[in-house]
Amino acid sequence: MSSLGLILVTIVGIAVLLYLIMHSKMQAFLALLIASIFIGIFTGMDPTSLIETMEEGMGGTLGFIAIVVGLGAMFGEMLRTSGGAERLAFTLVDRFGENRAQWALALTGFIVAIPVFLDVALVILLPIVYSLAMRTGKSLLYYAIPLLAGLAVAHSFIPPTPGPIAVASVLGVDLGWMMLFGIIAGLPAMIIAGPLFGRWIGKRVHVGVPAHIVEATKQEEESTKELPRFGLICFIILLPLAMILLNTAGDVILEEGTTTHQILTFVGHPFIALIVATLLAMYFLGKRRGATKEQIQTMTTKALEPAGIVILITGAGGVFKEVLIQSGVGDAMGELMASSGFPLVLLAFLIATFVRVAQGSATVAMITAAGLVSPIIDMVDLSQPSLALIAIAIACGATVLSHVNDSGFWLVSRFLEMSEKDTLKSWTVMETIIGGVGFLVVFGLSFFFS
Repeated sequence: MSSLGLILVTIVGIAVLLYLIMHSKMQAFLALLIASIFIGIFTGMDPTSLIETMEEGMGGTLGFIAIVVGLGAMFGEMLRTSGGAERLAFTLVDRFGENRAQWALALTGFIVAIPVFLDVALVILLPIVYSLAMRTGKSLLYYAIPLLAGLAVAHSFIPPTPGPIAVASVLGVDLGWMMLFGIIAGLPAMIIAGPLFGRWIGKRVHVGVPAHIVEATKQEEESTKELPRFGLICFIILLPLAMILLNTAGDVILEEGTTTHQILTFVGHPFIALIVATLLAMYFLGKRRGATKEQIQTMTTKALEPAGIVILITGAGGVFKEVLIQSGVGDAMGELMASSGFPLVLLAFLIATFVRVAQGSATVAMITAAGLVSPIIDMVDLSQPSLALIAIAIACGATVLSHVNDSGFWLVSRFLEMSEKDTLKSWTVMETIIGGVGFLVVFGLSFFFS
């Protein structure tokens, strides 16, 4: 089949994928598999070869993803059930002061969303937002937008959250580099979209605390539940990040093969870093606080339930990528995009933006965009920093323009009891600022790492 034919089949395959997710409400995992089969058959792949390719794509992706996402979910559940997220928020708000509570909430969201899924973190931390809004009489958006900005940035930019992990796995990006550039691009995006935009929109759109929440929030404030120590929570969350970054620093500074380099490579591998963090969380946030072995087992098992679908969707994204490569679509797309003259960082951003707007899910947009970009990257010799910048560009594109086909849009609308119009004015604009500012930072950095 000609290059043009391969590309046309791929476009139709992507259209099938988006239709299945948007109109039939089919699970993204199944939709990705169907789209992969469609592309494989109509590009002329042998049926046996297609099945083998699907197995390779799923197995190759899950070999890394399943362990990291599983450990991250267990770690996050221990943090949630122990009250660690609340301790972090209360302490930061107290130390920053009520006048700078926006900054404290943004930082809290940023830290908490690294180990905890965004929707879970939002449910945990919203009572603090309600409390501040009731105390000051300001719009809920004044405090909620900074918190949401911190949560959204970490959710999209910082491993080991599922989206960044999936993109890193598909593109072969070192997590340390991705984490470093995710923080560099994410912090200014969080500041502009969080405290600054939150202050602006909070003065123009007043959203009051829902009436039925007021009494429940007061009861939570009067609770005498003992929370973990602030320093312990910071240590347990930041330790695995520091270990992974040390591994990346060792690759840059130390000579490969030396004893020190080998030790840092082992200790800083995401598997080891997350195992250590999970064991520390189970001991200090579980056993030391009176939880029995059975209770800890129940908590960690429960954490794996929502992680399961994330793992499967990510694996299906690996299948999609592998089919694109083996069918010859990757080479055809690579030649077409190379002739366009657009930088890879910009192409990655635009592809992710298109998929995000069309089907809604940020994670699915990241995985699909990574699968489409991966064959092109395989044709070019890129350094790890360059790969990481492309990965963050995908994350930026998958963040912008959240609207009515995104579950996050309705999650925020429901919890803050806002109309669709006000949610578009606040949440959608906030997400677009995060993606836009993050991409501008990444695009600027790409000229130094080309």
